[in-house]
Amino acid sequence: MNYKPKNRKEQNLIKALSKTTKEVDLANFMRDLLTTAEIAEFATRLEVARLLETSKLSYREIANAVGVSTTTVSRVSLWLKDGCEGYKKALKNLQT
Repeated sequence: MNYKPKNRKEQNLIKALSKTTKEVDLANFMRDLLTTAEIAEFATRLEVARLLETSKLSYREIANAVGVSTTTVSRVSLWLKDGCEGYKKALKNLQT
């Protein structure tokens, strides 16, 4: 399953993100686009996905380690297993 942008605005966002190749430029774009709390939330979700993929910790242990609810861990797990493979590809990119 692939996510299809719903409109031109979403297409433009995805295009802008995909064309931003330097880490510093992407970090600056994200900071201009998102609040620091939103950036922290996205980073936390990615960390939950990483732990789900690389550890044998329970949902509760992951929730405690990262500082989120087990509902958040469950939601990330759902998208990790049945989503568009965005988490999996992002985690693979972290290894390279």
